[in-house]
Amino acid sequence: MAVLSPYTLALAQSSSGTGFHDAKCEGVYPRHLQGICTNDRDAIYWSWTEALVKTDLNGRILKSIPAADHHGDLCHVDGKIYVAVNLGKFNQPAGKADSWVFVYDAETLAELSRHAVPDAVHGAGGMAFREGKFYVVGGLPPGINENYVYEYDKEFKFVKRHVLASGYTLMGVQTLAWIKGEWWFGCYGKPPELLRADASFSFLGKTNANAALGIVEVPGGKILLGGNAVTKGEGNRGWVTPLPAAVESLKTVSPS
Repeated sequence: MAVLSPYTLALAQSSSGTGFHDAKCEGVYPRHLQGICTNDRDAIYWSWTEALVKTDLNGRILKSIPAADHHGDLCHVDGKIYVAVNLGKFNQPAGKADSWVFVYDAETLAELSRHAVPDAVHGAGGMAFREGKFYVVGGLPPGINENYVYEYDKEFKFVKRHVLASGYTLMGVQTLAWIKGEWWFGCYGKPPELLRADASFSFLGKTNANAALGIVEVPGGKILLGGNAVTKGEGNRGWVTPLPAAVESLKTVSPS
């Protein structure tokens, strides 16, 4: 069964307002973009797998540091940047991942701390924050027909594993954000998939939109997506753009 997509309000807000807008990140990077976040005012943060970059709203670099492979999706909370990091293997059975959250000062990008999140057994790759809790997502071995969201308190004490009845998604979930009163999940695939769930992680549906390289809602309701293009012999370039109006014309597949 199919229903019309729920993005009418999101799209209207995403195409209006001032402040955040289309922007290209300065520089060329060996590895592709993994995620984006903002400080809700004047900066965008970009995770490039092996680099962490802070730019202004026009993409001009303000600060850049090398990062351990593999830095994934990230979020900004109270003047700090939190990044989902896997130092082991992704998308494998439990025991081969080495999952962490690295914490950086949002102003200087100085590393502040590291927190092990071993419950993310297939590799931590994305994260978000809501109402005093952190949520971590990541890899998925082939053959598992659901995704997992790992909940932590502000000290990264494990709270609960949530099961998302999404069916199999290629390499699990790459990005996570709380948007318009729902959880949105960016996933790889051909075509890519955007999953939706309610506050309790009950699966609501999915659509073929690409949020796997970063998604964030900014003040005023605008939603930014990360994008990446690779040029052989040069490297990767990235950008942010408001959620495209084309999404509204897509169908959303309801959970069975």
